[in-house]
Amino acid sequence: MEMNYHNPVLLPESIDGLSIVEDGVYVDVTFGGGGHAQAILNVLGDKGRLFAFDQDEDAAANIIDDERFKLLPYNFRFLKRFLRLEGVRKVDGILADLGVSSHQFDTAERGFSFRFDALLDMRMNQQATLTAEKVLNKYNASDLQQIFGLYGEVRNAKTLARVIVNARESGSALKTIGDFISVIDNCIKGKRNRYLSQVFQALRIEVNQEVESLKDMLWQSTEVLGKGGRLVVISYHSLEDRMVKNLIKKGTFDKDPEKDEFGNFYQPLKAVNKKLILPSENEILTNPRARSAKMRIAERTDKMPLIFEDQ
Repeated sequence: MEMNYHNPVLLPESIDGLSIVEDGVYVDVTFGGGGHAQAILNVLGDKGRLFAFDQDEDAAANIIDDERFKLLPYNFRFLKRFLRLEGVRKVDGILADLGVSSHQFDTAERGFSFRFDALLDMRMNQQATLTAEKVLNKYNASDLQQIFGLYGEVRNAKTLARVIVNARESGSALKTIGDFISVIDNCIKGKRNRYLSQVFQALRIEVNQEVESLKDMLWQSTEVLGKGGRLVVISYHSLEDRMVKNLIKKGTFDKDPEKDEFGNFYQPLKAVNKKLILPSENEILTNPRARSAKMRIAERTDKMPLIFEDQ
């Protein structure tokens, strides 16, 4: 476990939320530095098993030497598929820490942080083809506006998108972080670091298709969790948290659920914590990247869907 890779957020709360049984099967879908995974293994008995997902090849350096553990080097949107290839159809708990690892932020050449000048990359899966450079140089103004507005909550998203398109049409280079910041410098509103954080967050979410991947993983979690199994999700921005909240409350992500003639609807999860679980002041002082973390815990119900359940 590499603590310098990523300091695990809400660690005791995560383990408590999973309500681990000694011989259970668990999944850490965001392995990273292995902090949460090691804590799960510390509670599991000899017959327990832990699977972990991480598409970032750098995470392989943190593999835990434990016969109860296996790292699956894939995007967590393929949760169900790769668990089934391991002969696993039902699990007792799933943990997702949706934050970008400290390692990714602090490795300059990965292009995640505006603190460094590097190529506009931002890929979590370094074999993927879409990069931040391609987004900025290929997307039209309307698409860029939507990305910055929806994923980054950038208030002047329309102006920002137009400035980017005008710059590239006039021949300005958009290959490095330095190029990009130079082009958008006059668009920055309010606190500079906050504005750039929002812009870079939006690009990262688009490059890695994080919204689509999260939806896939969350829905598949309802299919692979056994009755009473726990889902623990730590999110860092409102879009992620809203998706998790809606799935728990309504059984859907962004619309009202389909009801039967009696007004019933499929609600595969029920909330365990009625209020958001937030990091303590002390944790934020020791790990500033925890300051925006929000945890929700849900339990798999025995309610059947309106039509059928994939067993």
